Amino acid sequence: MSKLTCGLIQMGLKGDTSMAPDRIRDLMIEAHIPFIEQAAAKGVQVLCFQEVFTQPYFCPGQDRKWYAAAERMPDGHTTRLMQEYAKKHRMVIVVPLYEEAMTGVYYNTAGVIDADGSFLGKYRKNHIPQVDPGFYEKFFFKPGDLGYPVFETAYVKLGVYICYDRHFPEGWRALALNGAEYIVNPSATVAGLSEYLWKLEQPASAVANGVYIGAINRIGKEAPWNIGEFYGQSYFVNPRGQIEAIASRDKDELIVHDMNFDMIREVRNTWQFFRDRRPETYGALTDIG
Repeated sequence: MSKLTCGLIQMGLKGDTSMAPDRIRDLMIEAHIPFIEQAAAKGVQVLCFQEVFTQPYFCPGQDRKWYAAAERMPDGHTTRLMQEYAKKHRMVIVVPLYEEAMTGVYYNTAGVIDADGSFLGKYRKNHIPQVDPGFYEKFFFKPGDLGYPVFETAYVKLGVYICYDRHFPEGWRALALNGAEYIVNPSATVAGLSEYLWKLEQPASAVANGVYIGAINRIGKEAPWNIGEFYGQSYFVNPRGQIEAIASRDKDELIVHDMNFDMIREVRNTWQFFRDRRPETYGALTDIG
């Protein structure tokens, strides 16, 4: 394989938080379907949505209403529906959702559906923030318990990292060492506290690990918490750390890009970061509290 055609969808909230979670979910899915069809028409082989794509970013309100937004995976409504679209279009689809693993146990999760519609598995967000103002995810999610799986899809060895995870280099490296060639990072991140890192961390991680990365964000402001502007700018970055394609700051958008996978081997052959690692010196990293 030398070329992979990938798509990212960024979107603002449809409806408002006075609505029931099921109604918001239906509006968000309805808004995504035309983009899914456009992606298929453009030959997209791997498509990813933004973090918790069917709901608002709800953590700041700490409103128990939002537990009703959680779905089982893969048995929930949204995953089953996306399996149909994946099979219809021979497209790998990454579905980030608020997952209810069992009664009272919730994760920030992304499921991976293969091009034949089969459910390959899921990644659960490992790093859970509690950052003022507004990012109180520890009230809503348990830390992930599935490690750093890499999914052998019809087209590519695919890894998933979610939003706040991107600040932690260990997971990027674990995914790459586990065989990932392309890693998606569905996010919901706002201007201010860490916007300047948006175009710094993922390019740096792409270089350090010789992978392509698809970084997805949402857009707009969401009442009633109004913690800031989701600034869009979803993008693809290559293993040399160069951003090859980027979306707008403030528009619902499908961004499609062809990635040259020969570059992965070229970069890894030039920059031998895996070969020259010194894992025997890294034990102290897990000993330090």
